[in-house]
Amino acid sequence: MLVKVNAAAVQGIDALPVMIEVSVEKGFSTYIVGLPDTAVKESHQRIMSAIKLNGLTFPHKKIVINMSPADLKKEGTAYDLPIAIGILAGDEQVKSEKLSRYMLMGELSLDGSVLPVKGILPMAIKAREDGLEAIFVPKANVMEAAVVNRLKVYGVDNMMEGVGFLNGTHELQPTEIDTREMFRRQINHFDMDFSEVKGQENVKRAFEVACAGGHNILLIGSPGSGKSMMAKRLPTILPPLTLQEALETTKIHSVAGKLERGSMLLTQRPFRSPHHTISPVALVGGGSYPMPGEISLAHNGILFLDEFPEFSRQVLEVMRQPLEDRRITVSRAKYTVDYPAGFMLVASMNPCPCGYYNHPKKKCICPPGAVQRYLNRISGPLLDRIDMQVEVAPVEFDEISSNIPTESSETIRERVIKAREIQTRRYAGIPNVHCNAQMTTRLLHEYAQPDEKGLERLKEAMTRLNMSARAYDRILRVARTIADLDGSENVQMHHIQEAISYRNLDRANWAGTYGIY
Repeated sequence: MLVKVNAAAVQGIDALPVMIEVSVEKGFSTYIVGLPDTAVKESHQRIMSAIKLNGLTFPHKKIVINMSPADLKKEGTAYDLPIAIGILAGDEQVKSEKLSRYMLMGELSLDGSVLPVKGILPMAIKAREDGLEAIFVPKANVMEAAVVNRLKVYGVDNMMEGVGFLNGTHELQPTEIDTREMFRRQINHFDMDFSEVKGQENVKRAFEVACAGGHNILLIGSPGSGKSMMAKRLPTILPPLTLQEALETTKIHSVAGKLERGSMLLTQRPFRSPHHTISPVALVGGGSYPMPGEISLAHNGILFLDEFPEFSRQVLEVMRQPLEDRRITVSRAKYTVDYPAGFMLVASMNPCPCGYYNHPKKKCICPPGAVQRYLNRISGPLLDRIDMQVEVAPVEFDEISSNIPTESSETIRERVIKAREIQTRRYAGIPNVHCNAQMTTRLLHEYAQPDEKGLERLKEAMTRLNMSARAYDRILRVARTIADLDGSENVQMHHIQEAISYRNLDRANWAGTYGIY
């Protein structure tokens, strides 16, 4: 008897339909074909044990399992449940009339328990797209799949629950959640707040500008000046995720297996902070079994690189293309996958190896030329993709001990949201441009052209501070964002002036020689 069971395979962050065809005939052998990996081939032993231990009979016949399309590599243990049900249906121990309407996914334990698997969310989305009535998933993954509307989601603890449901001897209730209500309820819950940060008003302002325009930002300051502490609070002032962004972000984390048990939709923007010993593959994604890297896990959120110059040159350079394109294409001999990488880069660094160059109280002990060599670990093309460079001064004792309340994240966030709304309206008809950081040269001429006084001030600053030509566009982008925060239609001189103050490393004498360029 030939039986067909619906399943899915994850490629990139999307799922592709897989049809598992099971033929049970006279004979005595088992074949699994259709490019299965080792984990899929080993499913035969798990399935045999699960069937026997649950009081059913494993058919001692010729079993041929074809996983179509046969040219798509099948990886992982998620096919255990559909293969087991297919074998039982082929042996007529399970009724097969309803199987065409369902998708089944899950790993089997030896006793028939259904264990959680990665990538359930994109599989559930694919099931709905293909017009299927329901999807059967492990109980631990049921909340993740239930965010997909207009699809019945059944969570099963044991293979026998699925068998009983198909045979009409056991009832299962679909899991239903109100995605929009749940999303609305959890969207503004944060454990940290900018009101906890004492002093550093200039850095808070720089963060507000960076979040309002989606600008990449680099913090330069001595150890203990609060760079990491403030960076961790950045998600609290970013605009909230839209439902579409939340769904896309959750898909990436689902494929990577980063979702917690019982979790549903991600409601807060991701904040990823990899260690400086990270490898290029871990950062951009890939591997023997392709997985999203840190830059994709930070999609729609923040990638924070602490101790920026300590990252290897190769790791830093692989970020150049995704910073520009907001996507990463991983090409290998056996596969090519695309992952989204629309993140905001926030980096922090010490000004020199000892950490105390330009410190108001402590003396720098680095030898001559060490500061310049330290800065040169970051290449010019990479630094060119960072719009803002801000010095962070140490906080005085009086500021740390002060009880004067400072601005909360909510207050700052309101201003950021208003500025983003202006940009959304401005770039409504322009593809791939959503905020000021993504402006092209043509858009700069159209929307960020300063007045005569502003242009004169920019010329003066570039000449006096010996800034490079590449700083010109960056200053205009940031100035446009500052104007949006002010609610100004045009870029004025004081907007230009503030934007110039966020280009510290462009100054020729910053490191005592000729700057980083």
